Amino acid sequence: MDDIRPVSGAPAHGLVPLFPPGLQAIYGECRRLYPDQANPLQVTAIVKYWLGGPDPLDYISMYRNTGCPAQDVQEHWHYVSFGLSDLYGDNRVHEFTGGDGPSGFGFELTFRLKREVGETAPPTWPAELMQGLARYVFQSENTFCSGDHVSWHSPLDNSESRIQHMLLTEDPQMQPIQTPFGTVSFLQIVGVCTEELQAAQQWNGQGILELMRGIRIAGGPWLITDMRRGETIFEIDPHLQQERVDQGIETEGSNLSGVSAKCVWDDLSQPPEDEEDSRSICIGSQPRRLSNKDTEQIRETLRKGLEFNSKAALPPISSQKQTHERAQSRKDSLESESSSAIVPHELVRTRQLESVHLKFNQESGTLLPLCLRGRLLHGRHFTYKSINGDTAITFVSTGVEGAFATEEHPYAAHGPWLQILLTEEFVDQMLGDLQELNSREETKLPREYSWPEKKLKISVLPDSVFDNPLQ
Repeated sequence: MDDIRPVSGAPAHGLVPLFPPGLQAIYGECRRLYPDQANPLQVTAIVKYWLGGPDPLDYISMYRNTGCPAQDVQEHWHYVSFGLSDLYGDNRVHEFTGGDGPSGFGFELTFRLKREVGETAPPTWPAELMQGLARYVFQSENTFCSGDHVSWHSPLDNSESRIQHMLLTEDPQMQPIQTPFGTVSFLQIVGVCTEELQAAQQWNGQGILELMRGIRIAGGPWLITDMRRGETIFEIDPHLQQERVDQGIETEGSNLSGVSAKCVWDDLSQPPEDEEDSRSICIGSQPRRLSNKDTEQIRETLRKGLEFNSKAALPPISSQKQTHERAQSRKDSLESESSSAIVPHELVRTRQLESVHLKFNQESGTLLPLCLRGRLLHGRHFTYKSINGDTAITFVSTGVEGAFATEEHPYAAHGPWLQILLTEEFVDQMLGDLQELNSREETKLPREYSWPEKKLKISVLPDSVFDNPLQ
């Protein structure tokens, strides 16, 4: 990537437009905000993604924003991406499906970084951060929504900063636009500390963002990221955790419906008949894969669960019609490359299990109290989807419709997808037994929890067990 300045001006008659319509539409929204910065500094992909380059974003424009003294908004740098939406309309990157729906993925990313005293040019590291997020979107085909969180586990600028994760929200100034290739909204990246990310996971991202808007040094009304911020919002105002976050979890529950995780499960009812029937990590053989319909249902579970619903329900397994209605260029976001109908859906029957053993790494294990307190006690569901394969574990409460686990048979599997139905009484018991996972201190691993009368066992194991399954 390299810094450049875009060339402006109207194209000569009969020539190909200098700026394709999708690109021009985004520039138009930028010019509305920055009429005096017609030629902003840009970071551009030297080899475009559609020519085989590694960076999905063609450009990232960088503007100097003077802030808004009336709203106590400080001066900052404003970054805007070009490439998650359809810039060209000729199928070189995104399949063109008309102007009525979303353009490409339907959004572009923005980022607001506090301008340091004496800084005359914007730092370029946010451009690489945005390219990293864009690569995730293109590779996984999971889109972002306002309120989503991104666990990054590293200072965003590769410094020693406490700002190591991200939340996403609507950009406070940029309005959704209509382009010839569909609609485009603008999602702003907001840098957060680990404690703020954890609070967003346990409660919801929008709630934490609203708290940050009320604290100038944590972002203020426009949620400007300050990489030098040394205190979390809970250290700045200790009352926020108990009075806002804990109360919010108690009354509203959590909006997080699932995570990609390091997890496996084993059927302890009987030894597996062969390798193909094992639900644990499979070495040297082809593991059973999720069918397209199961993949779609889990994908919808993760997506729809982010919305606040008064009545939780697992989405029904999609019909062929629903599957084909989605753009053919978009593969199922939870589907592995080799998972296309290795085991036909009709041939994978639902099995009732007598006893199960769940295994999580530490990061996934620490989310178990959230799953139980923030989701199941509020009549909802929570899914762990393995990043190492097609294994999925969904916890459901008795109020969730559409589950194949029942109170009579609380452990049920459909291929590699396990559902576990927990009663409210059992959830309360588990919360007491798993209380140490709430601690901010690192738990000594491995840890095992067992409920013999329920025939359920949970292990929290080191990452190495999942990264190097032969050890």
